Amino acid sequence: MESTAGRASAETLLGGTEIRALAAELDLTPTKRWGQNFVVDANTVRRIVRTADVAGLDVVEVGPGLGSLTLGLTEAGARVAAVEIDPRLAELLPRTVARKQPDARLSVVHHDALTLKELPFPPQAVVANLPYNVSVPVLIHLLERFDSIERVLVMVQAEVGHRLAAQPGSKTYGSPSAKVAWWGPWSLEGDVSRQIFWPVPNVDSVLVGFRRGPSMGSESLRRRTFTVIDGAFGQRRKMLRQALSGLYGSSAAATEVLERAGVDPTLRGEALGLAEFIRIAEAGDPSAEARPSAQ
Repeated sequence: MESTAGRASAETLLGGTEIRALAAELDLTPTKRWGQNFVVDANTVRRIVRTADVAGLDVVEVGPGLGSLTLGLTEAGARVAAVEIDPRLAELLPRTVARKQPDARLSVVHHDALTLKELPFPPQAVVANLPYNVSVPVLIHLLERFDSIERVLVMVQAEVGHRLAAQPGSKTYGSPSAKVAWWGPWSLEGDVSRQIFWPVPNVDSVLVGFRRGPSMGSESLRRRTFTVIDGAFGQRRKMLRQALSGLYGSSAAATEVLERAGVDPTLRGEALGLAEFIRIAEAGDPSAEARPSAQ
């Protein structure tokens, strides 16, 4: 016999049949352009919400789609600002949520998350099934724009998730790994089967997230540090003294900066953690006008 809790969950969340019916109502075919793969498994939604631990918090969700995860978040008591780029989905979502959960606290923002400047409230957390094609740029933009964010849990392509959580020296460590560490330590928080999506993607997914750590410094320092990171990984096969020569005018000038920072000029960017990149940015401002490169 089905339990009362089971019936309640079925009534307040979306299942695969309902999701396909909603898509048919809109004559919607999921598009790769906007990275649309909709979650059709309520158990996975519950697991994500439980892992996110955002009950009662103010949450921003990017790419809510037809509302699977949105309903899981509102059911848990979160106040949600759902940012949706597709106008059809942005119009349908509040009706779906009102029908399933009349008391849900939801604001729908029809906007491109990459250029988002404001929300109805300062978000404390980001929880989302992020579009695979823009997941890293969206995360960095949100963290740059909203300093109220203390917690992130996102579902992303496995390759992207491993890169975000990578440590210096690993094969997957790169510019995104070093940059997102500015806001706190990232970790993998679960695997996700590709079978819980419609349509089924041709890649695996993971849950990856962080909780905000201590401040690393000013906004000006962050920007300088990110410039150094971009320079170091823009030519990742080269030693730092060469890779950063364009920022500081020459290999000799870059070497001077690296030595002041206590960083071996013969290392490559993949060997450095965020702390070393910060020291380089403090030792020499890469935003200053560089002299012509003379390697």
